Amino acid sequence: MKKVIFFFLLLIPLNILAIDYPKLNSKYAIVYNLSDDEMLYEMDSDKVISIASLTKIATTITAIEEIKDLNEKVTITQKILNTVDPVLSKAGLKAGDEVTYQDLLYASMLPSGADATNSLAILSSGSIDSFVSKMNDLAKRIGLKDTHFVNVTGLDEEGHYSSTKDVLNLLKYALNNKTFREVFTTKKYTLSNGLVVKSTLDKYNASLNLDLSKVLGSKTGFTYDAGYCMASLSKIDNHEIIIINLDAPYESGISYHLIDNANLIDFVEDNYDNITLVAKNDVIKKINVSLSNISTYSIRANDDIIKLLPIDYDKNLLEIKYEGKEKLNFIDKKGNKIGTITYKYNGKEILTEDEIIDTDIKINIVKIIKSYFYIPLIIIILPLILKKKHR
Repeated sequence: MKKVIFFFLLLIPLNILAIDYPKLNSKYAIVYNLSDDEMLYEMDSDKVISIASLTKIATTITAIEEIKDLNEKVTITQKILNTVDPVLSKAGLKAGDEVTYQDLLYASMLPSGADATNSLAILSSGSIDSFVSKMNDLAKRIGLKDTHFVNVTGLDEEGHYSSTKDVLNLLKYALNNKTFREVFTTKKYTLSNGLVVKSTLDKYNASLNLDLSKVLGSKTGFTYDAGYCMASLSKIDNHEIIIINLDAPYESGISYHLIDNANLIDFVEDNYDNITLVAKNDVIKKINVSLSNISTYSIRANDDIIKLLPIDYDKNLLEIKYEGKEKLNFIDKKGNKIGTITYKYNGKEILTEDEIIDTDIKINIVKIIKSYFYIPLIIIILPLILKKKHR
């Protein structure tokens, strides 16, 4: 089979607009298209830094993977609560409370309760150190090269660090887990003991009144080293977008990490669109058909090829590769696969689809006679020639 690579020319107007990149208060940021596995924006994402309570993303997914029965009931003790540093935020658990491990996941993530986080670690693994070891094992297993944990809450300590890109990869991994996704995207939850916990978004947005309707879920955090941090999952133009911004200030009661996250949502909305690169049934290529009722067969797109692209996208970066038969005849039947079509933009694959014959290719007797009329003559003449040679 031959490989044919070509650029599909489309009647798309050339964009003269340019992306308007955001001005942020945060020192580090990432905007990532989870639906298409594509980075949209990043700022100093490889620098090793403190990540505050975004650490609890690792704590939560580790607990989910390690605990066999999340519905198992456990009792909070004063000894466990005494391990919580007074400076850390708490969910409001009290000694003697009987809750489930699942309750502790929500109490840890939504209000960023260190009392719930420490309880989760100690009750499931016997000690915080033992649980932290499991968190580091997870970090190594999923390829976090710039991450190391020494606690489960994100408290500033020597040897506790990560990077914006590692937080992204951690969150990407965690969101593949159904239980984690449910916890992460919950805004309010009632524990078994009746305690109601809420996402920190309401607290930080109380004085700002930002439109956070597109935010599906989030985790915030703060320490003096890390500044104010936020990781969110949003739905924009039918795409799931992860936004992470770290080390923002908090001045005069203004939550700049929340402002930056909201501005980055606006950045995607204002500068990206769902672009139809190829429409369903667009002709990709025509190939010859022999000895049939048709002379050519049109290979067409099976569906619309749509991609979230910046407003200054370059249509010439679209590449379409067909690999398959270069000629058909009546032997090729409707429903047969004859090849594949691969669509790429800027070198990154969007989709590969099978090309299936969608029409009847019928035999044409007249064409066969015209093409092979000499065969009967050869059958008649060849014996006469051979007989003459033998005389």
